[in-house]
Amino acid sequence: MKENKEYFKWGLTAFFVVLGGIISYYVIFHLDNLTARITKLFVILMPIIDGMILGYLMTPVVNGTERRIVKPIFKKLNINHKKSQRRTVSIVITLFVVITALYSFFSVVIPQIGNSINTIIEQLPSYVDTLTVWISQLLEDNPVIEKNVTDLINTYFADIEVFVNSELMPKLNSLIMTISMSVFSILKEFWNLIIGFIISIYILSSKEVFAAQAKKVAYAFLATETANRLISNVRFANKTFGGFFVGKILDSIIIGLICFIGTSLLGTPFCVLISVIIGVTNIIPFFGPFLGAIPCILLILFINPLQAVYFLIFVIILQQVDGNIIGPKILGSSTGLSSFWVIFAITLFGGIWGIFGMIVGVPIFAVLFAFMKSLIELRLSNKKIPHETYKYLRLLYIDASTNELVDFSEDAKKPFQQIDKILIKNKEPKTNTIHQISNNEKSNQRSSNINNNKNRNKRNRNTNNTNTLK
Repeated sequence: MKENKEYFKWGLTAFFVVLGGIISYYVIFHLDNLTARITKLFVILMPIIDGMILGYLMTPVVNGTERRIVKPIFKKLNINHKKSQRRTVSIVITLFVVITALYSFFSVVIPQIGNSINTIIEQLPSYVDTLTVWISQLLEDNPVIEKNVTDLINTYFADIEVFVNSELMPKLNSLIMTISMSVFSILKEFWNLIIGFIISIYILSSKEVFAAQAKKVAYAFLATETANRLISNVRFANKTFGGFFVGKILDSIIIGLICFIGTSLLGTPFCVLISVIIGVTNIIPFFGPFLGAIPCILLILFINPLQAVYFLIFVIILQQVDGNIIGPKILGSSTGLSSFWVIFAITLFGGIWGIFGMIVGVPIFAVLFAFMKSLIELRLSNKKIPHETYKYLRLLYIDASTNELVDFSEDAKKPFQQIDKILIKNKEPKTNTIHQISNNEKSNQRSSNINNNKNRNKRNRNTNNTNTLK
């Protein structure tokens, strides 16, 4: 029976080795087919993916509505209810708020944005004249510089006008015709979104059941300790992603509204379009405010250069308020990353996935960073070495025998010894060790001399005894 088990293990191992070889061969030599099949699978599952994303984004709203509005009202009115009934009411309220907000946005904001873009295209020559006059007045004391700048503006904006009239507008018309002819694709995407919206309702109503089923699967196929760690890590990732995305969306909405109020009071042209650009780009951490402010300033500069200066001052103040007051209040320490690692994550994932990577890169890197931090702290704890970072600020070395951290003095200008070679392994004996080795060698020499004298005396006695017998 024992031999049969051994044969079974070896057979199972051989099966997985062969299977892994086949999969590796297919991935290496048929990567295009594999990519096409994966893409097709994603297209088929797109309504499910849309539903999961919508459900995940609406979960905090549903939880907040249920906890802070529905449950207190039911309790105050002494209504006997089940949790499913409370959840249903919370979902209905959330859907009403979301649909109303989307309808308001598309019915009010989008037409104004379209009118602003049409006005910019139609009034582009007059904007160029306005900018030229302003520069002429600004540089009237320097006619040479004025002439060079004016010629440069006229040249570049003539090229821009030619591009808009001969390239952009025909392509825009052809694009509109292509979109009009692709009604089936648009209806399909719209249908997927509708199905996803319906699926999100089922996800919101049964999210606790889905979570419980996932826990059952984890404990069924994994060791208990491994399953505990997995569930804890998933909760941490959910907290990081949910806190970042929901908080960032709310923060961007608030910044967009404040920008609209401020630009309306300042009389900034195209305040709706500018506020939408500032609010949308604010979703991108760190670089978002700059990405949104630059095109807005250029747009205002064409119409009223003085308004561009006012808008620049307003945006700087707004971003300072967002970075120091609004953002920390909403986001808190949802990522736990310093400014350097935020820039690193945006640069890395932005280079890989573009704008999408700049948005999702920070929470993804935060999860990876937390995993590496936990792993490092665990290994240091196993070695009985402190893991607090502040204890390593003035660390000179760690005693290998006691694991004690030895710091250098704060007043020392040069706390490190002269280094004149690459230290691969410290084989140089200490001074005490050298003395000890010398003493041991001397002791061994004395013992050898004593033994030699004893052997010589013994041989002499044996010789004397022999002569006496004779």
